[in-house]
Amino acid sequence: MQPAARRQAPDSAETGLWGERVAADWLAKAGYSIVGRRVRPALHDEIDIVATKGRILAFVEVKARTSEAFGRPASSVGREKRKALCRAAAAYLRRAAYPDMAYRFDIVEVIGRANSATPPTVRHIPDAFRFPPRYRFARSSLPACQNNKARGFLARLLAFFSRFR
Repeated sequence: MQPAARRQAPDSAETGLWGERVAADWLAKAGYSIVGRRVRPALHDEIDIVATKGRILAFVEVKARTSEAFGRPASSVGREKRKALCRAAAAYLRRAAYPDMAYRFDIVEVIGRANSATPPTVRHIPDAFRFPPRYRFARSSLPACQNNKARGFLARLLAFFSRFR
């Protein structure tokens, strides 16, 4: 009996790992601090990159492709993938005790090949999508302008209802 041959990762997996490395390097050059790569805060979900820039905590999904023959890489982040990313990000935030930052989801597209002579094309899509309304976080998860508006609105609402006590 012959020993079982080691299974090799498919080309798409290698392209994905290469794309994550390229995206992390690109984000670092753009001024982001990389907090983690391939973060698994929950059993089944994974966040490709967690990065910070100033008071923003970005959950980054990396989509790497060898070409755009079948469309933009970001178009493959559908409803189910966004749902899984929101679930993973919520688990991450619970473990991190809800840091006092604004949270957002970014997508980084990487188009090219690992061993190519031409450099890859990298596109960053900041704030590509948001948490659905059913997720509730601290006021700091809102951008500053929304935070102030929400605070003012709540104050007016409380003042209005306090007249009826």
